[in-house]
Amino acid sequence: MLDYTFAVIKILLAGKVMLEGKKMIVTGGAGVLGATVAAVAQKQGAEVFLVDVIDQPQDVIGKYFQVDLLDATAVSVCFDDIGDFDCLANIAGGFDMGPTVWESPEELWDTMFSINVTTLRRVLSAAIPRMIESGKGSVVNVGAMGALKAGGNMGAYAAAKSTVMRLTESLSDEVRHKGINVNAVLPSLIDTPRNRADMPGSDFSEWVDPVDLANVICFLSSSKSRAIHGALVPVTGLL
Repeated sequence: MLDYTFAVIKILLAGKVMLEGKKMIVTGGAGVLGATVAAVAQKQGAEVFLVDVIDQPQDVIGKYFQVDLLDATAVSVCFDDIGDFDCLANIAGGFDMGPTVWESPEELWDTMFSINVTTLRRVLSAAIPRMIESGKGSVVNVGAMGALKAGGNMGAYAAAKSTVMRLTESLSDEVRHKGINVNAVLPSLIDTPRNRADMPGSDFSEWVDPVDLANVICFLSSSKSRAIHGALVPVTGLL
């Protein structure tokens, strides 16, 4: 009985060090979710490298690299500077409501695909060959529940995030036998200051806490998820 209890305790405590000794790259590291993932990953034992296009924020966690993720050369140089790594959390992206599908301007479509899809492609082009060479690693992308069944005025965003989800599945099939796990989380509304400002009448308690979402991302980045490949994991809060 004592041995069983001790084993259960070890399992319960294991989450605190799921990423012990791991090196994690977090794109979009200057944003609310990216910074939260970095904080949770560091608490779980990871060395964290944050990558984003804006100037280094104050009180940044880990090492910060200012990189335009649309610039393939700059992304490759960044990965060379970081060197070996174990986990990649692709948090970079963005959301914008639009008018109807037929009224949405080209600029909106271009922006949604640039920040959500092209940035991901640039990062994966730099990361995956390095991961294949090392024979290990994990990738976690961010899709969206709103891309499973899109609502009105979300055509460009939903199409872009749906592309992220299909890329996740395809990439997983390509590298699962090379020691690499590729999965994605599908959040609903994330509780951020911007979302609260945009939707002041909402019940924020039903939204997804960034810490909860970060915990799922860190689990999928850990060796505990080694049997999970190509999963699109809903993280919906109470919505």
